[in-house]
Amino acid sequence: MSENRVSRRQFLNYTLLGVGGFMAAGIVMPMARFAIDPVLKADASGDFIATKLKVADITTEPQRVDFKFDQVDAWHESEETGTAWVYKDDNGVIVALSPVCKHLGCTVDWNTDEKNPNMFFCPCHYGLYEKDGMNVPNTPPIAPLDVYPTEEKDGILYVGKARPREGA
Repeated sequence: MSENRVSRRQFLNYTLLGVGGFMAAGIVMPMARFAIDPVLKADASGDFIATKLKVADITTEPQRVDFKFDQVDAWHESEETGTAWVYKDDNGVIVALSPVCKHLGCTVDWNTDEKNPNMFFCPCHYGLYEKDGMNVPNTPPIAPLDVYPTEEKDGILYVGKARPREGA
């Protein structure tokens, strides 16, 4: 027999300490992962998606452009379709606007309201946006349309992730 016998009190202390430590780790680990995980994720802000639109074909009239991208939701990967309204402004700069209305998320169309020509129109609640995507006062939209960053590669238009307009 060993001379270092563990008393009943020491055994209970060790057991409670072990169980308590295990439970504390179960609580702390998800919080630590939540705090650290965004730092460890790859930065996707530089990812641009190719459209089928040639930059040479972009005019001052907004045109609808569809593009496909892969979306991963947990273990499910699917191919989704995104849309942008693309045109060149008066300075020749390419502008790509999100078609999602900032009121309730309906899809806006260009020049479809006879009473308000040359404007983006949301048919859900009669929302209006100017050509540059700014919301018209006294209509339902509460903010301007989001803007896609754009870049050109080999004459093809690429769009990034839509972002709220700066200064809006």
